[in-house]
Amino acid sequence: MAERPVFVPSPDTPELVKEVVCQLEWNPGFAPVQKKKNIEALHTAAAKKGLSPLLEVSTKSESPLGQFLSAFNLKVHTSKFGDIPMELAFQGGKVFEHGGPFIDLYAAAEVKDARRDTRLQKSGKLVGFEFEGTSFPLEPKTVFYDWLYINAIFPCWRQFSALREYAGYTDIEFNPYRSVNCQARSCALFATLISKNVLEKAVETPKSFLETLSDSNYRPHLLEAPHHGRPSLFVSH
Repeated sequence: MAERPVFVPSPDTPELVKEVVCQLEWNPGFAPVQKKKNIEALHTAAAKKGLSPLLEVSTKSESPLGQFLSAFNLKVHTSKFGDIPMELAFQGGKVFEHGGPFIDLYAAAEVKDARRDTRLQKSGKLVGFEFEGTSFPLEPKTVFYDWLYINAIFPCWRQFSALREYAGYTDIEFNPYRSVNCQARSCALFATLISKNVLEKAVETPKSFLETLSDSNYRPHLLEAPHHGRPSLFVSH
């Protein structure tokens, strides 16, 4: 069995986004058909908890909307490099004890090249983020990623009225025991800000965005792995 979260917009609670963990039989492997089986299994498990329909937000989604909203397809604007993939902005914006931000990564040919840059592993402890001259803190842990994601889709946000049709969002590639940033969570936060009628105010400036989250109990965190054996969710995929 594996465990994966469903991210549910929650505009009426301090958390802003609820995370509902569902258990599913994991289908290991890299083939698209295996990814599809896992998405279906997760959505079926969530439906049993009353969460349906769901939108898979990733390049593996069968929905054009879900594919469009994948962080790997979104771009953010920079003053020096123009529009760049969001993931490059995230990697290049990291600030460490002994270096960063490494904005030259904005011009990387491939996202995987930026991720493999040795400076990201050899510059000491991560102490924050920086983008376009603005510093971002480490808490809430996903604030920089969320800022990039929401700003990437904000210019055409009125086109996403269909998001209200979904009870929640998933990302089958996301493992909550290994990482904390997730495009499906950011999408749920985006939907929450729309429902609360604070989206436009929140994205006016990084400061207003930070204030919006600081006024809430939005505190994503890395989950602790279960101690009973080595579950199938640790299978590399």
